[in-house]
Amino acid sequence: MTAHAALRTPACELFGVEYPIVQTGMGWVAGARLTAATSAAGALGILASATMDLDELRTAIHAVKERTDKPFGVNLRSDQPDVDERIKLIVGEGVRVASFAQAPGERLVKQLKDSGVVVMPTVGARRHAEKVAAWGVDAVIAQGAEGGGHTGTVPTSLLLPQVAEAVDIPVFGAAGSSTGAGSSPHSPTARPASRWGRASC
Repeated sequence: MTAHAALRTPACELFGVEYPIVQTGMGWVAGARLTAATSAAGALGILASATMDLDELRTAIHAVKERTDKPFGVNLRSDQPDVDERIKLIVGEGVRVASFAQAPGERLVKQLKDSGVVVMPTVGARRHAEKVAAWGVDAVIAQGAEGGGHTGTVPTSLLLPQVAEAVDIPVFGAAGSSTGAGSSPHSPTARPASRWGRASC
């Protein structure tokens, strides 16, 4: 069964997935089983590596690859002391996407993109989106306070159209939180509907 044509967005082509849905790297939750199941179902699963050491990440990547041959990603923190080793690992393992819970910095973006990895950081303000887009990232997740709370106080419903207006790359709206609040792409007139996606955080 294939996705309805309306669900085929630029993000699907970018990630090599069937549906424009991202399951983000939630610490202690987004392990190999969840990531593999998400990717096998046609969305983009992302491993949460911030809670793993390098060997645990290697094991988790291998576990995902044993369960599915579909594209998946790894979520990184740019402030981890071994971030360069983690990048070397995901490049060597052929991981399709690197996501970041914070701005990765221009050096890391270049390092990943030069190796053919799709880069998708999370942003909490329009200016953050503009900055990372100038570095050449491929997509962003706009995460408001209720979508995890890691990026600021602006609600996703206000942040999402601001970010979509500011950049010309796929934009995902973060949804869900520990409080049960959530959001999804709003105001489709801000950008064509094909630009939107949904990320579960």
